[in-house]
Amino acid sequence: MAVREAGQGGSAAGVHGGGCTCGDCPHGARAGHRRAVAEFLLKRDEFAAGQGLPAAVAHSASASRQWVSAELTQSAELVAERGRAEGEAWLARLWLRTATVVWALVVVLLLVQAFTAIGAGWTSARTAGLLAALLTAGALTAASWFHRARGGALAPVIGEDNRLSTSRAVAGAWVLFVVYAVLVLVGRLAGASGHRERDALIAGLELGRGAGAVTVLAVVCAIAVLVRRVVGVRVLGQRLQKVRADRPRAADLLTDDAGRGTFADIQYVVIGGVALLFAAVRLARRPDQLPDLPWGLAVVVLVSAATYLAGKYAEGGRPVILSVVRAREAGDLDAPIRTGDDIEIRGAGFVPPGAQGADRLARMVVRIGAVHVHVPLVPVAGGFSNPTDAVLTVPVPADVEPGRVEVQVVTVAGVETNRYVVDVTD
Repeated sequence: MAVREAGQGGSAAGVHGGGCTCGDCPHGARAGHRRAVAEFLLKRDEFAAGQGLPAAVAHSASASRQWVSAELTQSAELVAERGRAEGEAWLARLWLRTATVVWALVVVLLLVQAFTAIGAGWTSARTAGLLAALLTAGALTAASWFHRARGGALAPVIGEDNRLSTSRAVAGAWVLFVVYAVLVLVGRLAGASGHRERDALIAGLELGRGAGAVTVLAVVCAIAVLVRRVVGVRVLGQRLQKVRADRPRAADLLTDDAGRGTFADIQYVVIGGVALLFAAVRLARRPDQLPDLPWGLAVVVLVSAATYLAGKYAEGGRPVILSVVRAREAGDLDAPIRTGDDIEIRGAGFVPPGAQGADRLARMVVRIGAVHVHVPLVPVAGGFSNPTDAVLTVPVPADVEPGRVEVQVVTVAGVETNRYVVDVTD
């Protein structure tokens, strides 16, 4: 597929060059990004197979490695630029999609009410529920319009790293549900004709009727605020590495920044969603009061929220250098580290989650004494053998003064490792 995309990109690039961001254009931001990715993958695989090297650098392993790394870095920067353009265009279109989904849910609610009213008849509770849905959908549509450049109605649940926030999504779902439930009671209260009915509806808003739901709402909202604070403090304290994503994805709710499923996020979304479904059924059965969420289910949600918060405290960690050794190829003699040699830095946490792209890997830097060395990209079939999360290989420049020097890695997220002292000889 990469080869086909790269081969077909020539004719299309003559028209738009992949930079167009108009929504209906087939050569828009998405096509430009796909074409740039295909060209990068093709170039990476060619270099990994030893093809495309100029004769001027082919005789030297070090020179060819630096030349390949520079070429891949330039190509990766183009991919990153196209990716950001696609992300912005995708966010600009998202507000209309969210509004469409919201009104589709209103239609589904109307159909469900119409089918369930067969035989039982249409009631004032059904009218109140439909009017509450219309008011909620209208408010969400207005919010989508005002925040159309940031994802529409999803803007409040998109984090600072441009990913969907699990804690904000769960809290936002509960807030919307409670608002809808209160609007249903308001609609029923406005249409009530007798004093006894009105008193019963007002009594339905008492804390004793909906204590479980109110407790869950308070906890999930507090978790959303607390998690943002925890993540921010840990990032500033260099105990957590965060890399900005090109655009939010639905999978962000269940995965970490690297796209791997996480237990804490999955159980929080699943348990919170099941409890929300139970509360919705209770509201449909008894629309004259706030949903009386059983305390057993409420405690389950609280335990799930505590597990999610503990997971946020436990994730991440500062990168660390464990050892630095001289890189030795087959046939080389054992020797101390000299200028011009390659050194192998072993440790953990060098590549932050979500930073596996070539444009971000190319931004990694190793500080050797007073010299900053960019980590070269070494392509292999399907990826890169350098850098990796546990091992980095960099050359020792001639500008490094012989003697005891400090080695320190600066990751893509800007986090610095510990300083490791090595001896460099003449």
